[in-house]
Amino acid sequence: MQTPTPTLKGLSSLATKHVLLALAAQYQNDLGTVINVETLGGVDAAKRVAESNTSGELIDLIFLGSDAIDKLIAAGHVQQGSRVDWVKSTVAIAVRTGSAKLDINSEAAVRAAVVAAPSMSYSTGPSGVYLAKLFERWGIADVVNAKLVQAPPGVPVGSLVASGKVALGFQQLSELLGMDGIDVLGNLPNEIACITTFSSGIPSTCSPAASQAARGLQAHLASSQTEFIKQKYGMYWH
Repeated sequence: MQTPTPTLKGLSSLATKHVLLALAAQYQNDLGTVINVETLGGVDAAKRVAESNTSGELIDLIFLGSDAIDKLIAAGHVQQGSRVDWVKSTVAIAVRTGSAKLDINSEAAVRAAVVAAPSMSYSTGPSGVYLAKLFERWGIADVVNAKLVQAPPGVPVGSLVASGKVALGFQQLSELLGMDGIDVLGNLPNEIACITTFSSGIPSTCSPAASQAARGLQAHLASSQTEFIKQKYGMYWH
């Protein structure tokens, strides 16, 4: 009797949407395991996992920044020992297509660009937390907050830049690449680079059989054979 092909359900923040879809397709083609990934704002994804005990929603994997996974583990919503780090992402800067190309090659240049920008936006995820602390260190938090257009959870910063709602946008490079209407100026320079580690975890409500299949996928995502696809989407691991 043939063993049924396992099907897994995952939740992911927008930052890893495209690379996950590509890697899931690769994994399904090679091993037959189907992984259906729903992408939404990271805050909402974590909330769904936290509420799955009472809602009855079956979620087999959650893909978020490592800090968010750790919080879910500490709260008992994700299985202890199930966190697997699998990809890293840099934060980049974008302007609307046709706008002047700003100098972002040094910390001083980025600070000057932020101060001069009439409006700006960054996400509510790990990169946004980092940037808020950076602006505080620079002593310009009040200046930034006065012109900040906060991207709601699940809304790409790049879309605000493309529509002209903001002049300067900061977000994970993976979320900016390939978006119409924007020019990606590049990553934050080395002295203020922001590198986010993304991890996966298995929710506490996941069944033993699904957990076993999920661990197989986790190992694949962290393997060196996935590096080419990760780089294609502006991310890396090995």
